[in-house]
Amino acid sequence: MNASAQTLSSHCTASEHASVLSVQDISLGYASSGRQAATTVLADFSLELQPGEIIALLGPSGVGKSSLLRVLAGLQAAQAGDIRIKGRPLNGPNPALGLVFQDPSLLPWLTLEENVAFGLDFHHQPHLDIATRKQRVHQAIHEVGLQSARTRYPDELSGGMAQRTSLARTLARAPEILLLDEPFSALDEVTRHEMQSLLLQITSQHQAAAVLVTHDIDEALLLADRILLIGGQPGRLIGHWSVTQPHPRDETTSDLTTLRVDILQTLRTARLPRS
Repeated sequence: MNASAQTLSSHCTASEHASVLSVQDISLGYASSGRQAATTVLADFSLELQPGEIIALLGPSGVGKSSLLRVLAGLQAAQAGDIRIKGRPLNGPNPALGLVFQDPSLLPWLTLEENVAFGLDFHHQPHLDIATRKQRVHQAIHEVGLQSARTRYPDELSGGMAQRTSLARTLARAPEILLLDEPFSALDEVTRHEMQSLLLQITSQHQAAAVLVTHDIDEALLLADRILLIGGQPGRLIGHWSVTQPHPRDETTSDLTTLRVDILQTLRTARLPRS
């Protein structure tokens, strides 16, 4: 493992007590079935997420990134290991966690405002009185800049507006940790940049931590405080890097260019499977 990975590992151990999310040695796999051999998806994977921190998970398709996010969201149980939120075991979906997918998955028969409010009805969410509920929804819509579109239906929204609505739906639940599964990958370059800036703004304002799954090295460099590379064998950590440059960042600066080359070299030497 590279020198930056070794330095970071020591840092994580020292600051473990401050973690908002602690993941220790989790494993996930599927048993053999018919002609299909047993499959390992995650293997002894660990991470520590600090308050306000953004971690980017990089790696090609099929190495367990999305599976890891489902486990962290409490949607799928790991077969081994331990996950804790502020020291408390994770035993299923938790209101402290908000998951944002690549597909906005808006309900077509609901307005933008109604879609944002929909997440407050999840059974694991705490009950809110009517006034608090309205305030949460209006604040979330305001934060993503969609006040003028709140009565529109999903088929009246652009791709960027739909993704902003999906993010607002998660923000209305007031999570402490955002789990994002390639939320900007289907957007055009300009809209993607706007959404990246919005994510930084929101995590800063709310002091929310985030775990971002992405295939884009430049996106990871622009957004993340730490970058974890998963690959080699599925679900294994093969490299990690700290990004200390303050926001906003320019990926053409020498420090980020050096990091980018190091990440690419690690990818190549690890002989990762093709996407």
